[in-house]
Amino acid sequence: MWRQSFGLLGKSYTHDTTGSFLLGKWLYTSLYSVPLCSAVVDVAIQDYVADVASELTYQNKSPISTEVLFAFPLGPQMSIYSFQACSEDAKVQAMLQDELSVLPLPTQAQQLHEATGSWEDLEYLQDQSRYPGEVFACFLGTLSPGRELVVSLRYVQELPREPDGAARFVLPRTLHPYTELHAWNCLSSQLPYSLLLTASLQSPRGVVDVQANCSLTPLIYTAQDRSTAQVSLAGSPPGQCDLELLVYFGDPSAVSAVVEKGNPEAPPGSLLGDPMVLVTLAPSIPEAVPGQRQSGEFIFLLDTTFLEHAQDSLLFLLKSLPLGCYFNIYCYEAASVGIYPQSVEYTQDNVTEAMQLIPSTGSTPGDTNLLGTLRAVHGTPRPPGHARQLFIFMTGLPSDKEAIAAEVCRHRNSHRCFSFSFSEDSAALATALARETGGEATYVSSNNSMTAAVLQCLKRALKPAAEVVSLSWTLPRGLEVEVLGGTPQFIFQGQHRLLYAQIHGQAQDMTGAKGVMTLQCSLDGQDVTHRIEFQLCSQGDGRLAGHRLAARSLLQRLLPEAASGSGDEPRHRAVEISLASGIICPFTSYVGIRTSQRVPWYQGPLALLTPWQSHISCQIVELRGSCKDSSCYPVTVWVPPGWLTAVQESWRALRQLTCGITALPNRGACSKAYKPLPASVSSLKYVDPTAYVLCSPIFAPWSTEALAECQKLVVLQREDGSWALSSGLASVLEVSEAEIKRKMPGEVMEPSIWATVLAVTWLHRPDKCYQDYCELLEAKAVTWLCSQAGSQLDKCLEAANNLLGSSTQPSIFRL
Repeated sequence: MWRQSFGLLGKSYTHDTTGSFLLGKWLYTSLYSVPLCSAVVDVAIQDYVADVASELTYQNKSPISTEVLFAFPLGPQMSIYSFQACSEDAKVQAMLQDELSVLPLPTQAQQLHEATGSWEDLEYLQDQSRYPGEVFACFLGTLSPGRELVVSLRYVQELPREPDGAARFVLPRTLHPYTELHAWNCLSSQLPYSLLLTASLQSPRGVVDVQANCSLTPLIYTAQDRSTAQVSLAGSPPGQCDLELLVYFGDPSAVSAVVEKGNPEAPPGSLLGDPMVLVTLAPSIPEAVPGQRQSGEFIFLLDTTFLEHAQDSLLFLLKSLPLGCYFNIYCYEAASVGIYPQSVEYTQDNVTEAMQLIPSTGSTPGDTNLLGTLRAVHGTPRPPGHARQLFIFMTGLPSDKEAIAAEVCRHRNSHRCFSFSFSEDSAALATALARETGGEATYVSSNNSMTAAVLQCLKRALKPAAEVVSLSWTLPRGLEVEVLGGTPQFIFQGQHRLLYAQIHGQAQDMTGAKGVMTLQCSLDGQDVTHRIEFQLCSQGDGRLAGHRLAARSLLQRLLPEAASGSGDEPRHRAVEISLASGIICPFTSYVGIRTSQRVPWYQGPLALLTPWQSHISCQIVELRGSCKDSSCYPVTVWVPPGWLTAVQESWRALRQLTCGITALPNRGACSKAYKPLPASVSSLKYVDPTAYVLCSPIFAPWSTEALAECQKLVVLQREDGSWALSSGLASVLEVSEAEIKRKMPGEVMEPSIWATVLAVTWLHRPDKCYQDYCELLEAKAVTWLCSQAGSQLDKCLEAANNLLGSSTQPSIFRL
């Protein structure tokens, strides 16, 4: 997420200390930006869905005219569906069109060239921006001194769920640009703009409370059952942080369904015309006890370049898996085969065999086949009752990145991805794979340990899951339900899933009609049934947030079909949905329609447009960013398959079109005015993984002596968590095997119990810290000891502390 808002900016090449960029180079060298004067924001939150309508007023307070650019960074799961800007001189409105019809006729190219030449300014933005992401940008023309510009922006967003079940809404920085230098008055400690925020809240579970980091008016309920409520900002917004709302509902771990009415102007049977059921799946799933048996299928996809330098990390990963799970390893070379034909049960013999079967030599550059490997994985059966989770390691960006994203998207309901990138180039793809499936992405830089990062993700992947057995509907005769995007096969603890189900048909009598949704889940082999009754009479204020997010979900399902070349129907359907809902897709593009209110006296580039020529630059742009901190990349917004390519190809086509004009006013040669697509914009380039890994310091932490000692101990641990009493263990503990046997308490009948207590005690030496590496291993060891040692455990601990000179506390062993 952008830490600094662009908002409405004067375009001067300067960079302030807060990180905001001021862009401009037309006729002036002004460093003035156009400040925000007021913001009116209306938020409608329904469970974990938000619809935001905002009106922003800017005023040019500089003594000179300024060319302005409005740029709105898009956060995760956010989609704009309406944009308009009005001044005394002109009105600009963003419209979606089929990308095949976006480019104007050659006779209009000269004026369009003047309107789009400023896209070169984004090259500077590409080079200077620290934080990657997707940005909606529109060039709005000239704003004279003292003149105001009013921007109307609307977007929808799926909201994240906090651990306590609250829906979390954060006001974007563009609507509350508190961090910009011009937006903070140090003398009065007051923001120089006003912010009016109103929130309408709705949930069939009831609205319980709203918390914020600022003052709010008392919660006003607008329904007797407290299913709807309103709240507003009271006083000033927070002056030095984001404005955040936490909305709490009646039961945070429940299944709910609410009907949103369709658009009466849309034809019946269409996506926007029929009612939509917004379904929230958040069943109650208890926490798993670390170290105990656990279901799950864990599949590791690695190229051999990674394996050649990361045997240690893979060792820790395999040793940390729980008993009861299944696993497999794929090395995605040209062969794309797993070490086993399909996943096998996690046993000592299988783990030992797997480590021997993993190839130890690297593949040649360009020899990887992640796409084929993913298809092979999806072609193998999943063990019944075991949630499938993929761990994908990428040392470079594959050339077929879009096909890979489409393949993962196609199977997003049947598995979850945890992806790891070891170069900036593969970070966006890694994030895409994780986000599409509800997993997580990690960027491993030179500043963090690969093994620690992988194990942290494994701990999150070990959250228990409920298997969705069935989702059924009971409706009055004449009605039927279509779940858009399919139903997930698993829901993990602490996770919620949003489903969009459309009601088709016509019932004879809808007065007081109700529907019933039945969700059947399996949790630890026991069936749990959730039966939800909901009113069929349409609710909502007509803003269609659920319909638009449903369109977004449906577009994601259609894109793989359209990208695979399976006829024109998927593409036509995607364009139809996009144009009807206002949600952009790879086959549609924004076109800025500028309507002149009067003939402007200032003859700037945009002022050259005649009234009949109304196209201006307005587009979604993907910024790469230069942040190398791993914390930046989990928030990278991925452009869906084909999206960025479509934008780039449109830009290339536009440049070819405008370069064909022999005479352009006030411009030099076309070769100077338009350069080839810069590498800073084309951020999805391929990096030789072998060259990257060989020179990367990410494996350096394993050169330390302390972690090497820890690794030796991990090698000796058995899959159930125990250690055998052996000379190898004695070598790691730096105590003779004879001394270990001599100090073993007489009550101990099994040497493995004594050996395991010694190993766990050794891990807790005060001068060493292996917590990041051995937490899961230790949990298995303690679980095994608690089941085997009984009353012997306390005496073993006392003897182990004496032998090793340590002071490990009994609480480590749950005593």
